Amino acid sequence: MKLHRPTSPGRRRMGKEDFSMLTKKRPEKTLVLSLKRMVGRSKSGGMITTRHKGGGEKKLYRIIDFGQNKLDIPAKVIALEYDPNRTGFIALLLYEDGEKRYIVAPQGLKVGDKIIASEKCEFEPGNRMKLKNMPVGTEVYNVEIEPNTGAKLVRSAGASAKVLAQEGKYTHLKMPSSEVRKVNQEGFATIGVVSRSEHMYVKIGKAGRKRHMGIRPTVRGSAMVPADHPHGGGEGRAPIGMPSPKTPWGKIALGRKTRKKKNYTNKFIIKRRMKRKKK
Repeated sequence: MKLHRPTSPGRRRMGKEDFSMLTKKRPEKTLVLSLKRMVGRSKSGGMITTRHKGGGEKKLYRIIDFGQNKLDIPAKVIALEYDPNRTGFIALLLYEDGEKRYIVAPQGLKVGDKIIASEKCEFEPGNRMKLKNMPVGTEVYNVEIEPNTGAKLVRSAGASAKVLAQEGKYTHLKMPSSEVRKVNQEGFATIGVVSRSEHMYVKIGKAGRKRHMGIRPTVRGSAMVPADHPHGGGEGRAPIGMPSPKTPWGKIALGRKTRKKKNYTNKFIIKRRMKRKKK
């Protein structure tokens, strides 16, 4: 982490990661897209669908290879880069056949390292293999829920899942949320932990930096009028006047389970994630 000198009130508490290990280069032109940003609004009519979004710096989307379907072809890491669209760093790979692709970089990966995706390979960070060939205790990320569908689970900075057991055609994984669930053994996963684990310790420091990130101001519900929020109204500063907090649309905000009761994936959950402790 890098701490700034207190030259201003915003700088006094600002902190950010040290990006000195990243390669100083422009993103690969063939692997970027310019996407239209909806900034929390619907395509038809422009109605707000997600609050507190808008503005922000322009950014190009990096095309990430989540499937890594080039099996048994070694690749060399030629760059480690920052991606504004995700929390973890990304690595630029050069395969032996000359093709370049981006992947989510694991912790400890360096420029010049070689990685491979295969049904069974060496246990090195960045190598990708089938879950059925991983021993108990292995930390993995970029996990496929179903074979040949691409990585869907465990992709954020500092995240990893742990292999707990092999049973039948399923692998038991302990997710970052502490939930234990079954995943198809034929799916692929990458060995290691997602890079940029210190991302959780970043301190924004000032409101302007938040606006550059495309996040607009948030106002307390109790400061609104009753027409805009259930917590609003009253003379002066008043309590919310209800047993538990609610969302702007009247739904219970704390303690209510949000997972669908008839979700088809419920049968794969062995142990639910831990409940939040009440203060």
